Amino acid sequence: MSQWVYTDVVKDHFMNPRNLWDEKENFEPDGVGEVGSLACGDQMRVGIKVENDKIASLRWLTYGCASAIASTSMMSELAVGMTLEEAYHLTPDVITKALGGLPEHKFHCSVLGDKALRAAIDDYLEKNGRENPFKAHTAKIICECKGVTDVQIEELVKSDKVKNFEELQALTGASTACGKCKAQIKETLDELLHIYGK
Repeated sequence: MSQWVYTDVVKDHFMNPRNLWDEKENFEPDGVGEVGSLACGDQMRVGIKVENDKIASLRWLTYGCASAIASTSMMSELAVGMTLEEAYHLTPDVITKALGGLPEHKFHCSVLGDKALRAAIDDYLEKNGRENPFKAHTAKIICECKGVTDVQIEELVKSDKVKNFEELQALTGASTACGKCKAQIKETLDELLHIYGK
C-alpha cells in the first residue's frame, strides 16, 4: 500500500472539501471563472458573490487530484472575506503554505484555484462594466529586453492568439534579443497552455 504523502490539513480538505458548488443549491454567482480542461485531467470552475467589493461567498467545482481538491478548498476558505484586490493576489505559495505544503510534483495542481478565482473576478468586473485595476500589479516581467509579462502571455493563451513558442515570439518578440529568458518563457507558456487546456 502506498504511503499517504500529504499533510493532515491536505487530507482534511480532500476528505471534507469546503464551499463545494452543489448543483441543488440555489447559488447565483456574480462572476464565474473556468480554467483547465478535462483532456489534461484538471478542470476547475469558481463562482463568487461580491458585496462591497469583498468576496461574500464562493463556490467551486473541480475534476482533479487530491491536491487540486484540497488546494481549491483551502483557497475558498482564504478568499471569503477578502477584498477583490486581496483575492486577486492570492498565490499558489500562500495556498500551499496554508495546507502545510504539497509534494513538489503536485504543486502545479494548486495553481488552478487562484487562476480560476482571478478569472471569476475578471468576469465580475467585466459584467459590471468596470476596469480591472488589479492586473498590472500581478504582472511579472519575464522578457526584460521586450518587456513581456506573464500576464501578457496568459491573455494571449486565453484568447487563443498563441498556441506555441513560435507564435508567442512572432507576436511579442519575446526571447528574440538576448535570449536568456527563453527557458522561463517556454516554461511559463507550457504551464499556461496546460492550465487552459490549449
